[in-house]
Amino acid sequence: MFAVIRTGGKQYRVAPEDIIEIEKIAGQPGDIVQLGEVLLLGGDGSPKSGSPTISGASVAAEVLEQKRDDKIIVFKKKRRQGYRRTKGHRQALTALRITEILTDGKKPSKAAAKPAPKKAETKPAPKAEAKPAAKAPAKKAAPAKKAETKAPAKKAPAKKAATKAPAKKAAAKKAAPKKKS
Repeated sequence: MFAVIRTGGKQYRVAPEDIIEIEKIAGQPGDIVQLGEVLLLGGDGSPKSGSPTISGASVAAEVLEQKRDDKIIVFKKKRRQGYRRTKGHRQALTALRITEILTDGKKPSKAAAKPAPKKAETKPAPKAEAKPAAKAPAKKAAPAKKAETKAPAKKAPAKKAATKAPAKKAAAKKAAPKKKS
């Protein structure tokens, strides 16, 4: 069985045990949320659609985590005006696991959500042990390389620019007297 739901101004096709990322909704990890805007139900015979939603139908989901999406860069420019603006944006998201699709005004059962937290608890433990060891050596080596590469690059272009300017002026002065005589 599947359903098409609307949340955050977008529509999602979901089935039980699907994991989706939607725009942020209230809830802590492990909470059960009920999404009531079901637009279409399908899977058992012909699909059933609502106008605009199906009354009594809802989708129960468990909140896995609250997180933020990757940064996008918003760049505005008006040519020939010297107008440039750069901003970044990170969208707040909620990761959900669909537990069940409910019809006829039923309420979500809490038994469907209990197996899910066991999987989430085992994943973060190995990551926490590996991160502290990798961070300490990387910080010592990085600053020394950056300082060496920046200093010579700034001095070289300044000398070249100073030597080219007098050569052009001298050539222009010599050309002028030849034309007059």
